Amino acid sequence: MKKSMVARALFAPLSLTLGFIVPLAVQAQAPRSAPVTVPISPGIQDAVDTPWPGGTIALDIDATDITRGVFRVVETIPVAAGTSTLILQYPQWLPGNHGPRGPLPQIADMHFFADGQEIRWTRDPVEVFAFHLALPQGTREVTARFVHTSPLQTSEGRIVMTREMLNLQWEKMSLYPAGHYVRQIMVKPVVTFPQGWAVSTALDGQAQDGNRVTWDVVDYEQLVDSPIFAGKYARNWDLGHGVSMNVVADKPELLDAKPENMARYNTLVDEALATFGARHFDRYTFLLALTDRMGGIGLEHQRSSENQYEPKALTQWDEYDWGRNVIAHEFVHSWDGKYRRPAKMWTPDYRQPMQGNLLWVYEGQTQFWGLVLAARSGIQTKETILGALAGSAGLYSELPGREWRSVEDTTHDPIFGARRPKPFASLSRGEDYYNEGALVWLEADQIIRAGTGGKKGLDDFAKAFFGVRDGDIGQLTYDFADVVGTLNSIYPYDWANFLETRIETPGQPAPLGGVERAGYRLVWKDAPNPYDKARMGYTKTLNLYHSLGITLNKDGGVTSTRWDSPAFDAGIVTDAKIVAVNGTAYDPDILKAAITAAKGADGVPVELLVKRGDSFQTIAVNWTGGLRWPWLEPVGKGEQALDRLLASRTKSIGRTN
Repeated sequence: MKKSMVARALFAPLSLTLGFIVPLAVQAQAPRSAPVTVPISPGIQDAVDTPWPGGTIALDIDATDITRGVFRVVETIPVAAGTSTLILQYPQWLPGNHGPRGPLPQIADMHFFADGQEIRWTRDPVEVFAFHLALPQGTREVTARFVHTSPLQTSEGRIVMTREMLNLQWEKMSLYPAGHYVRQIMVKPVVTFPQGWAVSTALDGQAQDGNRVTWDVVDYEQLVDSPIFAGKYARNWDLGHGVSMNVVADKPELLDAKPENMARYNTLVDEALATFGARHFDRYTFLLALTDRMGGIGLEHQRSSENQYEPKALTQWDEYDWGRNVIAHEFVHSWDGKYRRPAKMWTPDYRQPMQGNLLWVYEGQTQFWGLVLAARSGIQTKETILGALAGSAGLYSELPGREWRSVEDTTHDPIFGARRPKPFASLSRGEDYYNEGALVWLEADQIIRAGTGGKKGLDDFAKAFFGVRDGDIGQLTYDFADVVGTLNSIYPYDWANFLETRIETPGQPAPLGGVERAGYRLVWKDAPNPYDKARMGYTKTLNLYHSLGITLNKDGGVTSTRWDSPAFDAGIVTDAKIVAVNGTAYDPDILKAAITAAKGADGVPVELLVKRGDSFQTIAVNWTGGLRWPWLEPVGKGEQALDRLLASRTKSIGRTN
């Protein structure tokens, strides 16, 4: 036998035994195709700060089809002489959304016309929010005709049109020419509404002819920043200082708010102006919808805000105390987020990506001031605000995701998470820059107050940082160094290290420094605090996050499970349903009683009959700690620093309009 044959005989059995074939050195390798990348050539130029040369765009929207929820759009874009190509963009990176949220799938039946003649369009294969048009020689104007098919059910997105009201957001139903700062693109807006509906917006020059409403020519940036609420049932309140509240409702009786309660919103305006010491709007409009039919919203703008309350929030004042914070929060955004804006979040158009690293200032400090001003004005009671703070303190005391993910990293969540549900949100984390950010700013406030003997606090930072250039209705950007520098001008301290540790570094202790410095402490009780109690009562949910480690809907369905909690260890996860508790059909009170009965060293596991898919399983959950909800309570008698922070600043000042 030849040597090569011997080698094959020796190695063949081994290769077969190991379950694979060893290629022979003498055997030529099989051919393998290897493509190389096709370079991506930018098809759209970056925006430049020059006017759109074509002139004023006419945007005409028919918003009368409240049965089908369709907005019909005719947009006419003049073009400069000699223009042979045109790129029109649909807004993608939306202000206040902190991510690429433009609902492009809702745009349909798109047609383009050059001087009345329909022309072909192509979508950019890379930047799919852009439409390329080749124009016939001599084209003077291009008309786009399309429909915005707004959601009819929540599974399709946020509902923005019902038979009683609508919320028109210009960026969702318009295009803009590529290559120019949006503040350099002028637009003449016109909208046709259902007959007899009231229309509210921050746009100037509103004029009405029947049900057709027009406004002054405005640049596209301001247009996008000036949405519309319109409705069949509406009422307006003057809050002084050029601020108004324009409300639409599902039913007319929902607008019968008591004067003494609406006066609290006058106080909110007073308190905000006292806090910031300046304003960056010439006039301001709260747009408020009292509805459970149109989708909920809380979205900031510099001269207005879009807000939703539960339908009876103004007429049943005490019962809905838990649910009225959104207006205070969004009002603060006029200063924090709209006027003062992180430099990397200001963009020249809605194509350039936003970078949200400083959202813990933009949203975190706004969350702080929204809570503080709600308490100072009386829009919400101090007890409710303490409950909300307790909820945040309790959550971040037992949030496993804090071990690996920093607060700053959660500022990227709006981009890749897009507020979609997560299997284990307690481990993944979400947009915690809001509430953990607020707790960090509470600690900063208390450090300043302690260091200055109570003479200064975060109010002084607010005036120095957000209250500059009174009357400026533009935008003023900042970076991390600006934040640190202003803090040091109020009270010298190692603020850079403070913020880097608490915001940028994972695995930190629970963020309770502000609560404790303010004279309170986090405690656990077997009954929910006022905020949690009211919220669970309205939503008919049961939050057992800090005991069994689950939250349940009204039918016993598991909506979340805390990572490494007793329920998690027992294998109870989302998509499961609690059918019975210790042999008795599920009821929230029965489950709470069972948890209480199992408390203590001699407690027995809570036995749950769990349905998941088509199977049923009896599961014992080992938890002997009883019911637990977070509370904040003062550490001593008398007024504490947190009480003083939440107290009104304007009672002794008096109102001035």
